[in-house]
Amino acid sequence: MFELHPQLNRDCIPIGDFPLSRLLLMDDANYPWLILVPRRADIREIYQLSRNDQQRLIRESSYLARQLQEGLHADKINIAALGNQVPQLHIHHVARYENDPAWPHPVWGAVPRRPYTPQVLTTMQDTLYTLLTEDFNLL
Repeated sequence: MFELHPQLNRDCIPIGDFPLSRLLLMDDANYPWLILVPRRADIREIYQLSRNDQQRLIRESSYLARQLQEGLHADKINIAALGNQVPQLHIHHVARYENDPAWPHPVWGAVPRRPYTPQVLTTMQDTLYTLLTEDFNLL
């Protein structure tokens, strides 16, 4: 049975579900930072998913990256599946800008996390729903 890792529960805000993956927003207003987590139990690596789930994950990731790039006018989308601290398979999608606080370096540990204020969070959620519900009907 799928359960979201406790660290992801603590650090993220649920946005909705794609057909395979739970979509989370990292609670760090320094960057538009989303995470896809396939809703499959005990999966640590992409190769452990079924072939169909692997293909679905790539489609969801590609869709998310395109919507973030085009909708948020990002200079670059960083995509990574690290899992060193959270073993559950999860794919980071970070919209990067040449003027963001970490550019051109990785976002991890570059600057202190800046949690969303309620107003900024509502604006980000509305933006994401507009960008993403057209094809996937997020819940």
